[in-house]
Amino acid sequence: MQIKPILIIAGEPNSVFLEIFFKCLKKEKYKSPLILICSEKLLRSQMNYFKFKKKIKSLDPSKLKYIKLDNNSINLIDVEYKFKKVFNKVSKKSKKYIEELFSIGCKIIKSNYTNKLINGPISKKHFLNKKFLGITEYLSTEFNAINTGMLIYNKNLSVSPLTTHLPIKKISNSISKNLIIKKIKLIDSFYKKNFSKKPKIGLLGLNPHCETSGNFSEEEIFIKPALKILKNLKIKVSGPLSADTAFLRQNRKKYDVIVGMYHDQVLTPLKTLYEYDAINITMGLPFLRVSPDHGPNEKMVNKNLSNPTSLHKALQFLDKNWLKQKKV
Repeated sequence: MQIKPILIIAGEPNSVFLEIFFKCLKKEKYKSPLILICSEKLLRSQMNYFKFKKKIKSLDPSKLKYIKLDNNSINLIDVEYKFKKVFNKVSKKSKKYIEELFSIGCKIIKSNYTNKLINGPISKKHFLNKKFLGITEYLSTEFNAINTGMLIYNKNLSVSPLTTHLPIKKISNSISKNLIIKKIKLIDSFYKKNFSKKPKIGLLGLNPHCETSGNFSEEEIFIKPALKILKNLKIKVSGPLSADTAFLRQNRKKYDVIVGMYHDQVLTPLKTLYEYDAINITMGLPFLRVSPDHGPNEKMVNKNLSNPTSLHKALQFLDKNWLKQKKV
């Protein structure tokens, strides 16, 4: 019997992901076996470039349940990736390669071999091609998950946007009382299941100072009625909070999670406070999916200057959850 492995989809090949992956392996020995889905040719090229030495153990994805794994080697599922130059700019050329990475990863998760997944950063523009707003929506569709949500997690304070990668002009029409209720209940349930705590949640308003000079107020029509229902359900939630003061030191101490109406309303202050010390968790999937809270960062490729903290925190989060997981 072995601890369930952490499945790692390398993501965009023209990124800093393998550099930070090597730095994580140098930093800590993880209890959970790690399985990397990546091009072996690309992996070896980057190992040579960064002078990172470790054996590679090739795996057949159809025979995983028969293989005993540890982290003495890089456990690799090879996916062919053809390139003339190791790193070019992020483009649609890597789309088929990334699709194959995710296809293999999703099949393994669906086989119940493991329930722990990390994916490296991808280009939403080229990989998702406007079909999905982000990986959260992509995986929700792939696994028929009806109610999912993004949680940017830090042990001191986490945030969750009600809407993800929407243009500002579409946000107001996308908010509803039912959406607020669903997402807050999801966060409450996720914290109780994974952290054994009933979270204190702060809900931001949409408008500056939670008020508007017009006749239509999202705070009055959607947010306050949703809060009333949630409080009747004994969920620890308060608001609407003014976004310009909610993240002040004395205010943010009151909450485990601050929920915002849109992506940058909550991600901007969190990243200002904690920089790379946060991870992106998808709540509501039938498995634990985590990713580093940053993109491919192609401008930093091969400079050996990228910060591995977010990936390390993602690995730690899934590794510490190993005690709660059933074994293979």
